Amino acid sequence: MSLAAPILLALLPLPLLMRWLLPPRILPRAALAVPGHLLPHATPGQLPPLHRTPWLVALAWVLLIVALAGPRVERQAQVIPASGRDIVLALDLSGSMEQQDFTLDGQPVTRLEAVKRTARAFVESRTGDRIGLVIFGGRAYVAAPLTFDLDAVAQAIDEVQIGISGRGTAIADGLGLAIRRLQGSEAPGRVVVLLSDGVDTSGSVPAVDAARLAATHGLRIHTIALGPEDLETRPTARDAVDVATLRAVAETAGGALFRVRDTADLTAMAEALDRLEPSPGDQPPLRYWRSLWIWPAALAAACLALAAIRRRG
Repeated sequence: MSLAAPILLALLPLPLLMRWLLPPRILPRAALAVPGHLLPHATPGQLPPLHRTPWLVALAWVLLIVALAGPRVERQAQVIPASGRDIVLALDLSGSMEQQDFTLDGQPVTRLEAVKRTARAFVESRTGDRIGLVIFGGRAYVAAPLTFDLDAVAQAIDEVQIGISGRGTAIADGLGLAIRRLQGSEAPGRVVVLLSDGVDTSGSVPAVDAARLAATHGLRIHTIALGPEDLETRPTARDAVDVATLRAVAETAGGALFRVRDTADLTAMAEALDRLEPSPGDQPPLRYWRSLWIWPAALAAACLALAAIRRRG
């Protein structure tokens, strides 16, 4: 606890100084002649009622000065301000995401399970951002609209399954749908995070053309190339990811490419993405002062009311 204006405490001894410095006030009193034989039966007059409760008046003065000094306590705001950033995750649900070439907790898991865990952790850390989810296989769908309800988006990530959008890899369609969801947004920061582990086989337009459209609307696109094999190093490998296309998409739309071959790369990717798109949840909490002057002021009023009641009595 602290005081907003502690210098006002210097007013505490003011009544004593006034009593010491000012001349005494002489009140006129009416004289009453009493016969001598009645004096033994006379009772002394009572003192002025106010003089019977000087401690109440003194306490009221102290409390009033404390209230004027502004007692307060520091608090931290629990609400984090919005970042002004909208992020849409475009998640590949093609058949190749069933490959078990990742490891979590010492157990082999599919690419989809590894991505789900990382994507969920990423979403839950984006407090202050609006997040949306687009899934694509042979077709593209909106699994979660842009929202501040991060729990709802995380649940949508948990519930996606391979096959609900076909088993193809329509990268351009998924990217185009994510772009359309952001075109109507007025947020100053609009970002698409595209994750794919294959080659665009079902899109109606080249993915790079969609990236050019995103760039004209001021959108950034970060791409994640998932899988141990890619067409640049092993052109004939089955389920190899088209790193060249994903790199071109990211460069065209002002984003970054992340190459993910294993779980460690996936974790490093999430950390790097947090640095590129910092979350307001990482900022220090908002601090403010809560004023407590009302309490000493109310106690002072109670003391004065009690002194007035006793005076009338």
